[in-house]
Amino acid sequence: MRLFKSLSLVCCVLLFVASTKADDEIKAVQLYSQDELLDLINKNEHLSRVVSDNCQLVQDIQARAEVLKIPSYQFLWGDMLAWGVCVDAEPDRGINFMHQAAEQGLPSGLEQLGRYYSQGKLVQQDKERAVVFLREASVLGHLRAQIQLAELFIEGYGSPYDYEDAYHWLYNAITADKPTHRKIASCMQGLEKLMHPKAIRKAKRPLNS
Repeated sequence: MRLFKSLSLVCCVLLFVASTKADDEIKAVQLYSQDELLDLINKNEHLSRVVSDNCQLVQDIQARAEVLKIPSYQFLWGDMLAWGVCVDAEPDRGINFMHQAAEQGLPSGLEQLGRYYSQGKLVQQDKERAVVFLREASVLGHLRAQIQLAELFIEGYGSPYDYEDAYHWLYNAITADKPTHRKIASCMQGLEKLMHPKAIRKAKRPLNS
């Protein structure tokens, strides 16, 4: 009887282990698609997603950043290195990968570098350099970059020749977020104080016209 109970217990343990392994295989994390990763980045949820996935994709992310040189993965890998998410923190390498993503024209990479240089986060503060990155992101339609660029112009940085473009982008911006809508209106009012009325009228043309 004792032998029977022992065998039954062993069988239960083996079945539990097998079931657990099967569950782990079912729950294996799939690598993010390009559209999914860009959506996570735009929502600023990319780092929290990597953590919530129990850091299972670190090697895959690294390979796509370092070997395949995919801009969105270069940005993700750079952010992970910069802030020590699932890896040891290496801010210098992190910033380098952000630069690589930005050089390939990733709007989020350009915006983040512009924001970091504007705030002096991880890098030495350089608002004129921030203007360069933010303007590139703005041309690509990045709304947060367009707002930050206008704020820097209002502070006195950048070139007056770019005020019309900044106003034009904000004038045509569309957002359902009320705080963002108010910020856009505030930036436009600030730019109007720096612009000639004729330039303001010209800036109110339809987008891409």
